[in-house]
Amino acid sequence: MWIYTKRFQHPVDVKKTDLALAKNILTQFGGPDGELAASMRYLSQRYTMPTGKTKALLTDIGTEELAHMEMVSALVYQLTVDADPEEIEGSAFAPYYAIHGKGIYPAASTGEPFTAAYFQSTNDLKANLHEDMAAEQKARAAYENLMNLTDDPAVLDVLGWLREREVVHFQRFGEALTDLYDQLDNKRSFHIDNRDNEIIRPNKDINLTTNCADFNNMLD
Repeated sequence: MWIYTKRFQHPVDVKKTDLALAKNILTQFGGPDGELAASMRYLSQRYTMPTGKTKALLTDIGTEELAHMEMVSALVYQLTVDADPEEIEGSAFAPYYAIHGKGIYPAASTGEPFTAAYFQSTNDLKANLHEDMAAEQKARAAYENLMNLTDDPAVLDVLGWLREREVVHFQRFGEALTDLYDQLDNKRSFHIDNRDNEIIRPNKDINLTTNCADFNNMLD
């Protein structure tokens, strides 16, 4: 259960209208690397995490992503709320406005609606955590790209803060991955057998030359 606090994690107070920027920022709500996908990813993955610590981490970060989703939505709304139809007509925001008006709808900046295909959730802890780290890096890059599209200090303040949180999350997931390998006494190998949570170690008897030749024969 969640307790809602009626405040942003970081202030969102934008006064200037920027329709094109609003359309682009929308992708961090409902796009492939956006906050909705992030929150659903982590809150789904947490159930199969093997320790209470990793379950709590994904719950905490997944919850924070919901707060970020709210901030992004507020940012889009503030960038569009004062625009009149004449201003919207012919702008990059017009196709979105024709369907949703000034309502906030989870979609990418290119118009594709949100889909659960943006994320994966498995019972493979290493696959999940590696995906999580990659997702945070992609979100960081997206915020940096958006920051290149504006010189509005109020917008840059919010985007910069959100970018910093992606960096922090990336670090936390990396630490979680390290902790899990350490618990399995696996300091060298990056493969864990999910069938029994034991490490698969290299077989010294394997003849790599023969195996490669056999594989090449299969391709002929």
